[in-house]
Amino acid sequence: MSEAPDFGSPVYAAWRASAGPAWPAYTGHAFVKGLGDGTLPRDAFLHYLKQDYIFLFHFARAWALAVVKADTIAEARLAAAIVDGLVNTEMSLHVEICGRAGIAEADLLAEEEALENLAYTRYVTDAGLSGDFLDLIAALAPCVMGYGEIGLRLQETSAPDTPYREWIETYAGDDYQALCAKVGALIETATVARLGARPQDTPRFAAIAARFRNATRLEVGFWGMGLRGHV
Repeated sequence: MSEAPDFGSPVYAAWRASAGPAWPAYTGHAFVKGLGDGTLPRDAFLHYLKQDYIFLFHFARAWALAVVKADTIAEARLAAAIVDGLVNTEMSLHVEICGRAGIAEADLLAEEEALENLAYTRYVTDAGLSGDFLDLIAALAPCVMGYGEIGLRLQETSAPDTPYREWIETYAGDDYQALCAKVGALIETATVARLGARPQDTPRFAAIAARFRNATRLEVGFWGMGLRGHV
Protein backbone atom coordinates (compact mmCIF):
# COMPACT_ATOMS: atom_id res chain seq x y z
CA MET A 1 0.00 0.00 0.00
CA SER A 2 1.99 2.95 -1.31
CA GLU A 3 -0.15 5.68 0.22
CA ALA A 4 -2.40 5.77 3.25
CA PRO A 5 -6.05 5.71 2.17
CA ASP A 6 -8.11 8.84 2.74
CA PHE A 7 -11.35 6.90 2.16
CA GLY A 8 -12.64 9.69 -0.06
CA SER A 9 -12.52 12.40 2.60
CA PRO A 10 -10.10 15.35 2.49
CA VAL A 11 -11.31 16.29 5.98
CA TYR A 12 -10.36 12.86 7.31
CA ALA A 13 -6.98 13.14 5.58
CA ALA A 14 -6.45 16.49 7.34
CA TRP A 15 -7.40 14.98 10.70
CA ARG A 16 -5.03 12.09 10.10
CA ALA A 17 -2.17 14.45 9.23
CA SER A 18 -2.90 16.58 12.29
CA ALA A 19 -2.43 13.56 14.54
CA GLY A 20 1.29 13.79 13.76
CA PRO A 21 3.52 11.02 15.12
CA ALA A 22 0.62 9.52 17.07
CA TRP A 23 -0.84 8.08 13.85
CA PRO A 24 2.14 5.92 12.79
CA ALA A 25 2.61 5.00 16.45
CA TYR A 26 -0.93 3.61 16.27
CA THR A 27 -1.03 1.99 12.84
CA GLY A 28 2.57 0.75 13.03
CA HIS A 29 2.55 -0.36 16.67
CA ALA A 30 4.54 -3.42 17.72
CA PHE A 31 1.22 -5.17 18.40
CA VAL A 32 0.19 -4.59 14.78
CA LYS A 33 3.54 -5.79 13.48
CA GLY A 34 3.17 -8.91 15.59
CA LEU A 35 -0.20 -9.60 14.01
CA GLY A 36 1.40 -9.35 10.59
CA ASP A 37 4.50 -11.47 11.09
CA GLY A 38 2.81 -13.88 13.50
CA THR A 39 5.15 -13.18 16.42
CA LEU A 40 2.46 -11.70 18.69
CA PRO A 41 2.08 -14.01 21.70
CA ARG A 42 -1.24 -15.82 21.67
CA ASP A 43 -1.95 -14.80 25.27
CA ALA A 44 -1.52 -11.13 24.34
CA PHE A 45 -3.90 -11.52 21.40
CA LEU A 46 -6.55 -13.20 23.54
CA HIS A 47 -6.16 -10.55 26.23
CA TYR A 48 -6.61 -7.87 23.58
CA LEU A 49 -9.73 -9.61 22.25
CA LYS A 50 -11.27 -9.78 25.72
CA GLN A 51 -10.63 -6.10 26.31
CA ASP A 52 -11.74 -5.21 22.79
CA TYR A 53 -15.04 -7.02 23.34
CA ILE A 54 -15.70 -4.65 26.25
CA PHE A 55 -14.46 -1.73 24.17
CA LEU A 56 -16.82 -2.56 21.31
CA PHE A 57 -19.78 -2.62 23.68
CA HIS A 58 -19.01 0.95 24.75
CA PHE A 59 -18.15 1.89 21.16
CA ALA A 60 -21.59 0.70 20.06
CA ARG A 61 -23.16 2.84 22.77
CA ALA A 62 -21.22 5.85 21.50
CA TRP A 63 -22.42 5.24 17.94
CA ALA A 64 -25.95 4.99 19.34
CA LEU A 65 -25.36 8.42 20.86
CA ALA A 66 -24.47 9.58 17.36
CA VAL A 67 -28.05 8.75 16.36
CA VAL A 68 -29.23 11.13 19.07
CA LYS A 69 -26.78 13.83 17.97
CA ALA A 70 -27.48 13.47 14.23
CA ASP A 71 -28.95 16.39 12.30
CA THR A 72 -30.10 14.38 9.29
CA ILE A 73 -31.73 11.03 8.64
CA ALA A 74 -28.69 9.99 6.58
CA GLU A 75 -26.41 10.58 9.59
CA ALA A 76 -28.79 8.68 11.86
CA ARG A 77 -29.14 5.76 9.45
CA LEU A 78 -25.40 5.20 9.11
CA ALA A 79 -24.81 5.49 12.86
CA ALA A 80 -27.62 2.99 13.52
CA ALA A 81 -26.21 0.59 10.91
CA ILE A 82 -22.79 0.76 12.56
CA VAL A 83 -24.33 -0.08 15.94
CA ASP A 84 -25.93 -3.15 14.35
CA GLY A 85 -22.64 -4.17 12.73
CA LEU A 86 -20.69 -3.80 15.95
CA VAL A 87 -23.13 -5.75 18.11
CA ASN A 88 -24.10 -8.48 15.65
CA THR A 89 -20.96 -8.94 13.53
CA GLU A 90 -17.72 -7.54 14.92
CA MET A 91 -18.34 -8.60 18.50
CA SER A 92 -19.34 -12.04 17.23
CA LEU A 93 -15.86 -12.46 15.72
CA HIS A 94 -14.38 -11.94 19.17
CA VAL A 95 -16.78 -14.47 20.69
CA GLU A 96 -15.92 -17.06 18.02
CA ILE A 97 -12.14 -16.72 18.29
CA CYS A 98 -12.20 -16.70 22.08
CA GLY A 99 -14.64 -19.61 22.10
CA ARG A 100 -12.17 -21.72 20.13
CA ALA A 101 -9.62 -20.92 22.85
CA GLY A 102 -12.02 -22.10 25.56
CA ILE A 103 -13.11 -18.61 26.64
CA ALA A 104 -16.89 -18.33 26.95
CA GLU A 105 -18.83 -15.15 26.20
CA ALA A 106 -19.78 -14.98 29.88
CA ASP A 107 -16.07 -14.78 30.66
CA LEU A 108 -15.70 -11.87 28.24
CA LEU A 109 -18.50 -10.02 29.98
CA ALA A 110 -16.91 -10.65 33.37
CA GLU A 111 -13.43 -9.49 32.35
CA GLU A 112 -12.01 -6.64 34.43
CA GLU A 113 -11.80 -3.51 32.30
CA ALA A 114 -8.25 -2.25 31.79
CA LEU A 115 -7.49 1.36 32.65
CA GLU A 116 -6.58 2.07 29.02
CA ASN A 117 -10.00 0.75 28.03
CA LEU A 118 -11.74 2.91 30.59
CA ALA A 119 -9.83 6.00 29.49
CA TYR A 120 -10.53 5.51 25.80
CA THR A 121 -14.19 4.54 25.88
CA ARG A 122 -15.14 7.22 28.38
CA TYR A 123 -13.24 9.85 26.40
CA VAL A 124 -15.28 9.02 23.31
CA THR A 125 -18.55 9.02 25.24
CA ASP A 126 -17.69 12.34 26.88
CA ALA A 127 -16.91 13.83 23.47
CA GLY A 128 -20.47 13.04 22.44
CA LEU A 129 -22.13 14.09 25.67
CA SER A 130 -20.28 17.40 25.97
CA GLY A 131 -20.03 18.18 22.25
CA ASP A 132 -22.06 17.78 19.10
CA PHE A 133 -22.17 15.18 16.33
CA LEU A 134 -18.88 16.37 14.87
CA ASP A 135 -17.03 16.13 18.20
CA LEU A 136 -18.27 12.58 18.58
CA ILE A 137 -17.44 11.47 15.03
CA ALA A 138 -13.91 12.88 15.32
CA ALA A 139 -13.38 10.83 18.48
CA LEU A 140 -14.85 7.69 16.90
CA ALA A 141 -13.02 7.93 13.58
CA PRO A 142 -9.49 6.77 14.51
CA CYS A 143 -10.74 3.32 15.48
CA VAL A 144 -12.89 2.80 12.40
CA MET A 145 -10.49 4.23 9.84
CA GLY A 146 -7.26 3.09 11.46
CA TYR A 147 -8.35 -0.54 11.51
CA GLY A 148 -9.24 -0.24 7.82
CA GLU A 149 -5.78 1.09 7.05
CA ILE A 150 -4.09 -1.53 9.22
CA GLY A 151 -6.10 -4.32 7.62
CA LEU A 152 -5.11 -3.25 4.10
CA ARG A 153 -1.44 -2.93 5.00
CA LEU A 154 -1.27 -6.29 6.75
CA GLN A 155 -3.11 -8.00 3.91
CA GLU A 156 -0.28 -6.88 1.60
CA THR A 157 2.68 -7.39 3.92
CA SER A 158 1.83 -10.10 6.47
CA ALA A 159 3.49 -13.49 6.59
CA PRO A 160 1.49 -16.18 4.76
CA ASP A 161 1.45 -18.39 7.84
CA THR A 162 0.51 -15.78 10.45
CA PRO A 163 -2.06 -17.25 12.85
CA TYR A 164 -3.90 -13.92 12.82
CA ARG A 165 -5.07 -14.19 9.22
CA GLU A 166 -8.74 -14.26 10.23
CA TRP A 167 -8.40 -10.94 12.07
CA ILE A 168 -6.49 -9.37 9.18
CA GLU A 169 -8.99 -10.48 6.56
CA THR A 170 -11.87 -9.09 8.60
CA TYR A 171 -10.51 -5.55 8.47
CA ALA A 172 -9.03 -5.84 4.97
CA GLY A 173 -12.24 -7.33 3.61
CA ASP A 174 -14.65 -5.66 1.24
CA ASP A 175 -17.36 -5.19 3.87
CA TYR A 176 -15.11 -3.36 6.31
CA GLN A 177 -13.46 -1.29 3.59
CA ALA A 178 -16.92 -0.28 2.35
CA LEU A 179 -17.76 0.81 5.90
CA CYS A 180 -14.62 2.99 5.97
CA ALA A 181 -15.70 4.62 2.71
CA LYS A 182 -19.15 5.33 4.16
CA VAL A 183 -17.66 6.82 7.31
CA GLY A 184 -15.30 8.89 5.18
CA ALA A 185 -18.28 10.29 3.29
CA LEU A 186 -20.04 10.94 6.59
CA ILE A 187 -17.03 12.84 7.95
CA GLU A 188 -16.92 14.98 4.83
CA THR A 189 -20.62 15.84 4.63
CA ALA A 190 -21.06 16.33 8.39
CA THR A 191 -18.05 18.66 8.60
CA VAL A 192 -19.01 20.76 5.58
CA ALA A 193 -22.61 21.00 6.82
CA ARG A 194 -21.48 22.35 10.18
CA LEU A 195 -18.31 24.30 9.32
CA GLY A 196 -18.85 25.32 5.71
CA ALA A 197 -17.15 24.57 2.41
CA ARG A 198 -13.68 25.49 3.76
CA PRO A 199 -13.76 23.84 7.20
CA GLN A 200 -10.00 24.05 7.76
CA ASP A 201 -10.24 27.84 7.67
CA THR A 202 -12.65 27.94 10.62
CA PRO A 203 -11.56 28.45 14.24
CA ARG A 204 -13.29 25.26 15.34
CA PHE A 205 -11.45 22.92 12.98
CA ALA A 206 -8.35 22.71 15.19
CA ALA A 207 -10.45 21.71 18.19
CA ILE A 208 -12.16 18.96 16.21
CA ALA A 209 -8.82 17.73 14.90
CA ALA A 210 -7.58 17.62 18.50
CA ARG A 211 -10.45 15.24 19.31
CA PHE A 212 -9.18 12.95 16.57
CA ARG A 213 -5.58 13.24 17.75
CA ASN A 214 -6.46 12.44 21.37
CA ALA A 215 -8.44 9.37 20.34
CA THR A 216 -5.46 8.27 18.24
CA ARG A 217 -3.18 8.58 21.27
CA LEU A 218 -5.63 6.43 23.22
CA GLU A 219 -5.48 3.82 20.46
CA VAL A 220 -1.71 3.65 20.95
CA GLY A 221 -2.29 3.03 24.64
CA PHE A 222 -4.82 0.31 23.86
CA TRP A 223 -2.31 -1.59 21.71
CA GLY A 224 0.24 -1.24 24.50
CA MET A 225 -2.26 -2.70 26.96
CA GLY A 226 -2.83 -5.62 24.60
CA LEU A 227 0.89 -6.22 24.15
CA ARG A 228 1.43 -6.39 27.90
CA GLY A 229 -1.15 -9.15 28.06
CA HIS A 230 -2.57 -8.22 31.44
CA VAL A 231 -4.79 -5.63 33.09
